[in-house]
Amino acid sequence: TAMGGRLLRQWIEQPLVGRQAIEERLDAVAELVQRVSVRNELQGCLQQIYDLERLIGRLAYGSANARDVLALKNSLLMLPGLQAALHDAQAVQLRGISENLQPLEDITTHIAKAIHDDPPFSLRDGNIIKAGFNALLDDLRRASREGKDWLGQLESQERENTGIRSLKVSFNKVFGYYIEITKANLHAVPDYFMRKQTLANAERFITPELKKYEDLILGAEEKSIQLEYQLFTEIREFLVGNIRRMQTVAEAIAHLDVFVSLAECAARNGYVRPQITDGYNLSITEGRHPVVEKLLTDCLFVPNDTLLNDQEQKIVIITGPNMAGKSTYMRQVALIVLMAQMGAFVPAKAASIGLVDRIFTRVGANDDLATGQSTFMVEMKEVADILAHATARSLLVFDEIGRGTSTYDGMSIAQSVVEFTHDKLGAKTLFATHYHELTHLEDVLAAVKNYSVAVKDQGDSVVFLRRIIRGGADRSYGIHVAQLAGLPESVIKRARDLLVRLENQETAATQEGVPKERTVAASTPAPIDLFSGEQQVIQLLTSIDVLSITPIEAMNLLYKLQLKLRGEEAESG
Repeated sequence: TAMGGRLLRQWIEQPLVGRQAIEERLDAVAELVQRVSVRNELQGCLQQIYDLERLIGRLAYGSANARDVLALKNSLLMLPGLQAALHDAQAVQLRGISENLQPLEDITTHIAKAIHDDPPFSLRDGNIIKAGFNALLDDLRRASREGKDWLGQLESQERENTGIRSLKVSFNKVFGYYIEITKANLHAVPDYFMRKQTLANAERFITPELKKYEDLILGAEEKSIQLEYQLFTEIREFLVGNIRRMQTVAEAIAHLDVFVSLAECAARNGYVRPQITDGYNLSITEGRHPVVEKLLTDCLFVPNDTLLNDQEQKIVIITGPNMAGKSTYMRQVALIVLMAQMGAFVPAKAASIGLVDRIFTRVGANDDLATGQSTFMVEMKEVADILAHATARSLLVFDEIGRGTSTYDGMSIAQSVVEFTHDKLGAKTLFATHYHELTHLEDVLAAVKNYSVAVKDQGDSVVFLRRIIRGGADRSYGIHVAQLAGLPESVIKRARDLLVRLENQETAATQEGVPKERTVAASTPAPIDLFSGEQQVIQLLTSIDVLSITPIEAMNLLYKLQLKLRGEEAESG
């Protein structure tokens, strides 16, 4: 139902942090998962229920029409069926819902007696109130009906008197009732016909007797419509007086709808009941992403385990190539925790969830053009917000921190965030990065562990196995991803050549026996010279966009070029 949809959204946006309340919701879902026949019976009733909350709102504002009232009645008629299905419910939440599903028979009976089964949309068109509901209305309708019967008799009588077979009695809102005769038959018009309107091919007349019945018929119709409107407003006021009772029923139906939907989803997709604890640890066995697994059509979703504890594994650093599944894995962990704390079953083989107070995420790349903030600035503001408000009971998800700036800056910020989270916050953290140098933090931070996405090499190609395994990745496979994206072969070949040169230089620059401290790894490759001497200077000058650099940048660049041409070694900062 629409009510259930809105409530489900509210549950997702505002998950619970109290264990007892979560367990009560899980009890309700579990009972409906097990009792298939009850779930099917409830679904059949819920499908017949309109948006009661919106209908009640229209009543309160005085904008409800007859069709709204009829929809309200039809929805309330489903209450006995819902209550009967829940008569032996065991879960606390389901019993509470059953108690609030009062049949409201006085309301449904009153509406059934008053409102026509197929009323018009407009309240000014009549035919809203059923016959027998009001005696005066019945009399007015009878007068109108008898007057119209007399019109049929008048038409037959005048055709016989005048001999004009095409004579007809008609009506429009401008001239009322009239007798229409074609011009070919005007010679047969009697003297007591009074001309009312002349048309191109016919003329319209009225008689004293027709005028008399016109007043009677139109007067009765107008009075009956006015009376119907008055009676409907009285019915609407009666319903407004019972709004609080109907709101209680609507709220109960919304909650029941969410429980039935969560149970149906769990039964269809093989979800399990999570174990909720007051402890710190988070353990998921064969967890799955609830959305991605439904979108895959040509392959099966690869489940993964997750373990975060308060001893040696508070922070998990995840490395691996793009497109390998790092982001999907981290998001699925966050979603499983969210689903568990909103009271839903989760997509996993088993799950033990230590309650978290908040879930913080820093994923994606977004700029803010309206305020002139770059992607990196937006990223840093989000990280600052997380570090300022997270606690030891929070779950943090960081995806590629620092990628929006230079390598050294980004790597320094990423490592500093990991250290702050480890030393100051102590929060459960999933930290995905392309900076493989950060994997050394496992050796210097007690609660950091490295994980990576398994990759299978097949010559010049790779297969992403989507499996999260222990240990850090030693390659990024970025060139393979670029090849999958369709970059020209010449670009791919040149990239491989440059990668070999960079890796060779990195190997040569690595110092043996360097202690692993809380510093950015010294093995980060420095830029290599692809040109030398004057050729390099000429190439660099040619590539400069003079309109985009600042004066201080230009002065620094000129100084470095001078040193290079003099054979001196400029500082790399």
